[in-house]
This record gives sequence, C-alpha cells and structure tokens, in this order.
Amino acid sequence: MRSDEVPLFLLCRLGAKASPRCFVFVLVLVFLGSSSWQMVHSQDSREKLGPNDDAKRAETKGTHPLTSLMQSVNARLRPELVGKHPRVYVTEEELATLRLRARSTHQALWQPVLQNVRALEGDPPPAPAQTRRAQNDVGIAIAEAAFVYKIEGQKRYLEAAKKYMDAAVSYDVWGYSNNKPNVDLAAGHLLYGLGWGYDLLYHDLNPAERQRYRDKLIKQARLLADYYQPKPGRTFSYSQNHVFIPIAGLGVTAYALYDETPEAASWAKLARAIYDRVLATYSQDGYYYEGFEYWIFSTPWLIHYLDAQAHSTGEDLYDHPGFRLMHNYVAHSMLPAGQYVFDFGDIFEGPLTRAGHGEEYKRTHPGGRFHTNYNLLYRMAQRFQNGDAEGVADWLRAMGQVNAEDFWSLVWYDPEVKVVPIAAQQSWHYFPDHEVFYWRSNWTKDATAFAFKCGPPEGHHAAALLQQFHDWHLSSGHAHPDANSFIIFAHRQYLTGDTGYAGIPLTEHHNTLLIDGKGQAKEGNGHDAFDDVPYERLNRIRITEVQSKSDRVMLRGDASSAYDLRVRVKKFVRIFEYTSAQGFSITDDIQTDKPSVFSSLLHADNQLPKEAANRFAVLAPGVKLSVEIVEPAQVRTSIEANVVTAAGPPGAVDKGERQERGKKLVISTVGPATTARVVLRLKISESQGRKQ
Repeated sequence: MRSDEVPLFLLCRLGAKASPRCFVFVLVLVFLGSSSWQMVHSQDSREKLGPNDDAKRAETKGTHPLTSLMQSVNARLRPELVGKHPRVYVTEEELATLRLRARSTHQALWQPVLQNVRALEGDPPPAPAQTRRAQNDVGIAIAEAAFVYKIEGQKRYLEAAKKYMDAAVSYDVWGYSNNKPNVDLAAGHLLYGLGWGYDLLYHDLNPAERQRYRDKLIKQARLLADYYQPKPGRTFSYSQNHVFIPIAGLGVTAYALYDETPEAASWAKLARAIYDRVLATYSQDGYYYEGFEYWIFSTPWLIHYLDAQAHSTGEDLYDHPGFRLMHNYVAHSMLPAGQYVFDFGDIFEGPLTRAGHGEEYKRTHPGGRFHTNYNLLYRMAQRFQNGDAEGVADWLRAMGQVNAEDFWSLVWYDPEVKVVPIAAQQSWHYFPDHEVFYWRSNWTKDATAFAFKCGPPEGHHAAALLQQFHDWHLSSGHAHPDANSFIIFAHRQYLTGDTGYAGIPLTEHHNTLLIDGKGQAKEGNGHDAFDDVPYERLNRIRITEVQSKSDRVMLRGDASSAYDLRVRVKKFVRIFEYTSAQGFSITDDIQTDKPSVFSSLLHADNQLPKEAANRFAVLAPGVKLSVEIVEPAQVRTSIEANVVTAAGPPGAVDKGERQERGKKLVISTVGPATTARVVLRLKISESQGRKQ
C-alpha cells in the first residue's frame, strides 16, 4: 500500500506512537503525495544522466575544462544577424528561396507536410502536461506550425503556433515535476520549439506576446544553464542523449535571444563548450551505441544544434566521421522488409512491437508506417554531397517510412546530389569501432539477413578518450550486455534475436552465453549493466576476424572479458559462419577457472517446438529455422518464456512491469566443467502458407 492509499488518521496515529522525527517524516509523506514518494523510492541511483558531482573529484585543483573552453569557443552571433529576425536557422531572404522550393523542386516533399501539421489536429495538453512525452510533442508542434506559416502565410498556422506557444508558457515545470524538472529532455524540446518559434514569428507577434514568450525563454534557459554550469568535481555524460538534447535547446534559445538578454551570450558559450565534448565522444564509425530507437530520438538534436551553430555563427562542426558514415548505420540496421530493425540495445518492445502489439506500436508505427526520421540523411547527403546517404533516404521513403519533423526536408533535401541507389550499395558492413557486422543477400524485401555483435558498449574510441577527458563519465544503460550475440531474418520474418528495451538489461535476453546462470558485465543491478566496470576490460571485447563474400561469411568474436571477474571466464570465443548452401554454424569454445554450467541461448518470437533429440525449430509464418545441437552430444534443454523487466517511468526506468516477450531455448551442459565446446547448426527453409 502506498502512502496515498493509507487513511490520514492512520498515518497520524502511527506517527504519534513513534519518535517526533518519525512523526514529522510521516506528515511529509502525506503532503508530498504518491508521485513524490515514488520519486524518492524508485530512482535508479546508478543512472548518471547529465551532470554528476563527485566529492573526491571536487578536491582536485584547477579550472574545469568546460570553463576554459567557454573562453575560447566560437559562440558569437554573426554581425549581420544582430538585431535581425529570423536568424537561428534561416533569414527572411532564405525563406523566400524556400517558398519557391515548396512550389517547385520540393513540392512532392512539402505537400505531405501540409496534410499533417500537428498543431492543427488538436489542442495542446493543458498544464501541467505531465504525461510521458507530452511536452516534447508541444515543442516540435511549435517549430512545425511556425515554419509552415512562414512558408504558406496562412493565418491558421500562425494561430496554431501561438496556441502551442501559449501552452508552453503555461507549463510551470518543463518536464516532469518528480524527475529532473526544467533541466532534462522536455526542457530541450521546448527551448528549441519556443525559441525558434519566437525567432521565426518575431515580426508576427505583438509586443506583449514577444515579451511573454521572451520572459519564459529566459526563465527556462537560466534554469537549464545554471544546472549545467561547470564546477570542481563535476562530470558530464557527454555521449548520452540526456546531455546533448537539452543543450541543443539551450543553444537555439541562446541565438534566438542573443542581443535581447545579456545572459544569452553565456548560454551560447556553455552550449558550444559542451558540444565540443559531445562531438569528440560521438561515434567514430557511424554506429549508434544506444540502439536504433535512440538514433531516431536523439540524432535530430545533434543536427539541430549543428545547424543552429553553423547558421548563427558561421562555424560548421559537421566534419566528423560519425556523421559522414551515419547512413551506413541506418541502411544496415534496417531489416529487409523495412518495418523493423536489427534491434541491438534499447529498442521498442521486441516481439510485441514486431507483432503490432504492445504499448509502443502506435508511437513507433503511426498509421502502420515505421517512424525512422530518415530525412536526417538528406541533411548528411546535402552537407557531404553524399549520394549513398541520399540513396538510403530515398529507399526508406519509398518504403513509406515517416519523420517527426517532415518540414525539415524542405531545407535539407538537395536534388543536385548524384544519388547512388540502394541496390548499387554494398550489402554488408562492418563497424570496426563498435564491433558490429551486418550482411544481407541483397537489398530486396525477400533477402536473407543477419547481424553479429561483439564489442564494448560505447566503442573502442571511448577507452582512450576516457583517459583524456576526465570530465566525461559514461552512462551506457541503453547498451546491452550482449557480446557474441546475433540476429537472423529471412523470408520477411524476424527469426531469432533480441527482445527489446529493458529496464534491467540481461544477457539472457540475447542469443549468447550464460555461465552458471550469470550474464555479462554487472547485469541485474539496474538499468546500466556496465556501471563501475573498468572500460579497459570492456575494450578487450572484439571481433577478431571478419571474412565476407557474396555467399560465405565467417566471424570470430572474443567475449572472454565481457563477464564479471567473479564468473572467472578464461575464454569465450564464438565462430559464427554462414553459407548460402549450408546455413549457419555457431561454434563456442569456452573455458573457466572453476567448474561451471554453460548455457547457450536462442530466442523466438513465436513457436519453438522440440522436433527430436537435440533438434528444435523456430517457426514463423511461411518460414522455419531448424536448430540442431551438434556438440556436445549430451545436453540439457528447456524451452522457457522470455521474461523482461520493461522500462519504467522516467526516473525509475528499472522499475517497470514484468513482460513476457517471446520464448527462448536454453541449451546447457549436463554438469559443471571447466571447458566446453558447443556447436549449433541453423538452417532456413521455406514452409507452407508463406504470405507474399
């Protein structure tokens, strides 16, 4: 029973019988209510999102690196933009060019935008708007309606934008009142939306409206900037979206108000200094370690900041390998059928989402169309004149995928880029920094495809940077303890692989190995399985050999250092092989310092029957994955429900409900041993009733 479910007289009676201090505590609980009670008792203290203060570090002398950076970075508004609106992303002269595009070269991209202006589809959520993501949507709706108004000139768009801007002002707390109020993701969204809306509509607002919106922006930007100020002992999770999303919003507002409040210049410097570290710690090979759901959610904010910085100051920060190579991650993460992805990391709800069920499906597939934000690749293609990136975006658009901010395509799409069609691009890719390999037989929806992963959570580059950037701490909870795992797709069906976003990620959710029932890293202690694990040890997880041809692939992964030292693993090397004629062969060589039971796992969304001794099958509509246990001859097997702790509410992500997501085959050695060799053969075959 929670505090709000206990009658007041009973709480007072209990408190009166206790000590005076206890009685005061009971009364505090009464007045705080259930939401604050849950905040106090359900926070995952291991999740260090955003700034983190360390008393031991605070004793060290010297200037914080961000403080020094703030004195040297370029964060000054271009002189020709001073006193001018709009200016953050476009000028009035540039808007005139965009209006011509909307009626000519970009008409096919622009017309769908006009059919789905969210601010015209309903009223904004009333204050306090505490339901999940509600305020995020308000921020995006403001930016969309304001931009559409500046292109179309129809008053209904202006009035819709102002209605949502008024809603943003009405929210006393930006974000969740019980979890990081005013300084987290919603604050970033609203600073971006209201800040750019103010900039775009400056001359369409009366003085009272401008004052009201400006005052709210100043208040909220000040709260966020104060929270992020560098000080002795403070570190930041620069590579994590809970830093760079709110800071992107701060940067947009800083340039929107640059010459209208003295503080804006310091906000711009702070945002630019933090983004110096964000970009330095960003992916080196284009792979996104938090998973594709977070690529969809997070990457727009990197682009929004970089575009605001480039237009407002003239400084282009795009020249980074992670941005140049980003299209490879998007293309190869996409399953051939185009309605889901290879889902390493925190991604949706696994089998539930793939079946069109669960709480996430309506959000991830609005109207049955996969929401991927593919138009970000138009910006990459434009900036780098990259025909491969434009080809990937065109491919995803042709499959009916959708974007959260479709209106940006008017700015980003460059018809002069020489497109490389997806069919002409290489159908396999190896990401050497994050150690993930993708392969498909071709780029059609009927392709056979698979992925294999065996690397450190944030890539090899993080190991050296952690030694260089002492103001950076990792918060890798969206990555999973899944070294030497794989995913297989064929005949338009997801056959075996991962089980989605988990509040408590576990190795048993993946196609890899348990030792005495234990998984990798420090799983089970919260959302971040890698918290307090030396990165030097994680950095030894790697794919040691890659051989890839049109009809044969051989990968060798070494996950020996993925497990906690107490598990005493000496060796876990997996050879993953595929040939078009023979199918898959998975060979594990395992050694430990103490006798242990080794359990290999294989997951299925649907049926997973036993067909004979040491023979099983993963069944999906129209296709079968036969599973043969070749070695050892004697094993224990069981077919179990795959139960996951789903993601809980913000601030309590590891406190979600228990959900069943598919099944898993557990193949275990019959008794403890110090060495084992496990060999599985998997063969894909078409079955009756296949749907075209």
